[in-house]
Amino acid sequence: MYCVKCGVQLAEGAGRCPLCQTPVWNPDEGVAVEPTFSNRYPQPLKSRRYPILAFLTVLLMAVSLSSLILCLTLHRRVAWSGYVMLGCGLLYFAVIFPFWFERREPLIFVPLAFVLTAGYLLYICLYTGGHWFLNFALPVTGIVGLLATLSVALFRFGKRRRLIKTGALLVTIGCSAMLIEFFEALSFGTTMFLWSLYPVCCFSLLGLFLILCGLIPSWRDCVERKLFL
Repeated sequence: MYCVKCGVQLAEGAGRCPLCQTPVWNPDEGVAVEPTFSNRYPQPLKSRRYPILAFLTVLLMAVSLSSLILCLTLHRRVAWSGYVMLGCGLLYFAVIFPFWFERREPLIFVPLAFVLTAGYLLYICLYTGGHWFLNFALPVTGIVGLLATLSVALFRFGKRRRLIKTGALLVTIGCSAMLIEFFEALSFGTTMFLWSLYPVCCFSLLGLFLILCGLIPSWRDCVERKLFL
């Protein structure tokens, strides 16, 4: 064994070189290397949203129960407390309930919110003795819910040809305005084309422009660069 600095032959078991006092290094022993990272696993962060969600849940339940007790005391029947209770339920399941889950799937909760909205409108229609649910509220809620679900699916999964798909969605939204006005005229006897032509023209022109940009490579690159797509 020799000194790594001056090359002097060293005796067995020597700790330092007798000539230059350099510590002896034996390559067979190796070098103890301390790890550069911690051997402790990170603890999962405690979410602060659960106490807030619990508080909001209790608050909505208290509002619903208070309105029911008040109506039973004053009117001896449910009366307007039904609106309050179902409204609180709709607010809870449409806005608060999804946040209880770590992974929220919008393609499930968005249609669910519109189904609950349709149920709430059905209760109002039956309680007031109206006849506008089947020929107005239900189709309009279905149209808006379908468009909202398509929008979520487009921005969640439709990464290819996004400009063309967005343009087609805008054209569909514009045409849906005319369909909604048709159900309005059918249910309440109003005149057609009072307001629907404005969203049809605006959304259709914008949608056609985006479709055209998606078909022309130079325009597509410019729009995607400007909009950071």
